Amino acid sequence: MSTTEAMTPTVRARSARRRPTPRPVHPASDPSAGPILLGLARSAIAARGASIPRTFMEPAWLARPGAVFVTLTRNGRLRGCTGSIEPRRSLREDVIRNAAAAAFHDARFPPLPAVELPLVRIEVSLLSPTEQLSFTSREDLVLRLRPGVDGLVLSWHGHRGTFLPQVWEQVPNPDDFLSHLLHKARLPELFWDQDVTVRRYTVTSWSEPAESARRMPT
Repeated sequence: MSTTEAMTPTVRARSARRRPTPRPVHPASDPSAGPILLGLARSAIAARGASIPRTFMEPAWLARPGAVFVTLTRNGRLRGCTGSIEPRRSLREDVIRNAAAAAFHDARFPPLPAVELPLVRIEVSLLSPTEQLSFTSREDLVLRLRPGVDGLVLSWHGHRGTFLPQVWEQVPNPDDFLSHLLHKARLPELFWDQDVTVRRYTVTSWSEPAESARRMPT
């Protein structure tokens, strides 16, 4: 056996070991997705409307269409929440726009001052495609709901409201969940009509640690 032939298997093995690991094609399968999305949301709020420069290290999935909700809380209480139901722009742009909207344009709260940003906890929820639900009555719809799993979009003649799956933590009863969603859609809680439509979705969410856990040690 020649020297070249004897070296060939070793060279091939080393070459195989050097092949780069394929990068995840979806944020749900990327361990770095949480830090990337949460960091982008926080940077967007800190920039207060200014552009966020791209980096050459950004994953490809960030440029693909995506729909997210960005939720801000302080001391466990809601401080702002805005999002998209359907993908209308890149995931990167959707996070930036909705983070800024949650901080400065949620009509339920005053704009977030810069001094309050370190006290706010950020959660980013990536929505799956919505799925039309079929049902014959309000009671039938309630039976089809999956507590803790389903996010819902309820619509009726220009009225619309949505709840993320996280709302089940505060409203675990399906009938109450639906009543609160009707109220959010500006309809009576016991309202029902055959023209009511409901779509459901699931989310993959990432949340920052509690504010106390983010403090730098003194």
